[in-house]
Amino acid sequence: MELDIQCEEMSPSRWAELLTTMKSCKTIRLDDCNLSSSNCEDLSSIINMNPSLTELKLNNNELGDAGVEYLCKGLLTPSCSLQKLWLQNCNLTSASCETLRSVLCAQPSLTELHVGDNRLGTAGVKVLCQGMMNPSCKLQKLQLEYCELTADIVEALNAALQSKPTLKELSLSNNTLGDTAVKQLCRGLVEASCNLELLHLENCGITSDSCMDISAVLRNKSSLMDLSVGDNKIGDSGLALLCQGLMHPSCKIQKLWLWDCDLTSASCKDLSRLISTKETLTEISLIDNNLRDSGMEMLCQALKDPKSKLQELWVRECGLTTACCKAVSSALSTNKHLKVLHIGENKLGDAGVELLCEGLMHPNCNIQSLWLGNCDLTAGCCATLATAMATKQCLTELDLSYNPLEDEGIRKICEALRKPSCNVQQLILYDILWSSEVDDELRALEESKPEVKIIS
Repeated sequence: MELDIQCEEMSPSRWAELLTTMKSCKTIRLDDCNLSSSNCEDLSSIINMNPSLTELKLNNNELGDAGVEYLCKGLLTPSCSLQKLWLQNCNLTSASCETLRSVLCAQPSLTELHVGDNRLGTAGVKVLCQGMMNPSCKLQKLQLEYCELTADIVEALNAALQSKPTLKELSLSNNTLGDTAVKQLCRGLVEASCNLELLHLENCGITSDSCMDISAVLRNKSSLMDLSVGDNKIGDSGLALLCQGLMHPSCKIQKLWLWDCDLTSASCKDLSRLISTKETLTEISLIDNNLRDSGMEMLCQALKDPKSKLQELWVRECGLTTACCKAVSSALSTNKHLKVLHIGENKLGDAGVELLCEGLMHPNCNIQSLWLGNCDLTAGCCATLATAMATKQCLTELDLSYNPLEDEGIRKICEALRKPSCNVQQLILYDILWSSEVDDELRALEESKPEVKIIS
């Protein structure tokens, strides 16, 4: 049994009602429910009396250090079998870390700890690392984003990594680590006996100076499948160094996020080689990089390679225009694996989308999710889009937000949605103006086809 409630103010009567339900729940999720430390006292009792509870998610509540202290009393009881604990953005400080360290030392069932968006600081996380080093700790996932960590944390992290072969996922994004610390961390990862599968280092002050060390991790840790270094200024030179590790035969990368990394079309030669030859790679994000049409054309050529197994490509806000759309269309008509294409916030225009739809409607194309928000589209391309929606049964999600489609365009899209052959289940239409008559048509359409969700 699951209890999953979000964004609900808890009156005393409602809370009392839920406590009765919680006694038999395997999963409890109460994000954004205005909970406080007093609620944690009750939750501690639930943890104690409900041995079937394996996941507790309390993100975005003002629990504070006092609340965590209450929770940990329940977590330290012998009957507790909790596996996943989420306490993101709960107004915690380093004071909570000593209590959580006790749990890590005493509770081998706990495999996931998510404490991002809390002011734990380097001193607090060092205490958590001490708990990780306890032989009883079996932690597999540790999330420490936005925890006000500095370079001084790395020595403690490396010691914990060395002693913890169970650890599979480590997220340190949005902490001011810098190149020196990241290099030190990477050397520790290479030497450690851990089998890390996910490493997130977004917005950590990384430049090209760290990329050779990250590349070494990619070469030496064949377990690493998910790497995110987005929002770091690694540039084309850094990407070239990363690709040395990514292209190594032992690297089994599946998901690679490089958004806002100061890349240009010069990086696309290396990226194309990666897409066309690394058969494990299924998802790549290049959002907010200045790839331009020439870079996109190189990527499209790679997508046409039979060895490419890419399923998701994110190229939003990459300086693309109508000029690259013929190449994109050709890639869509050739690549049978691509399922998700995020190409919004590019000046594709009606002519560009007309070309995209040619590839979209090809029998080889298996696109399920297409994002075209803020692409300078008008009603002029909606008839072609409507045809694609009605004929391409694999297409289930379409984003047309921030385009001036007006009544004429929205009506054409609605015509397609009404057809039995259309399988679009989610249509996203943020910030588009239409009349009250069209609004009535949209609501009527949702009533007649309850499987369709129109988000606006």
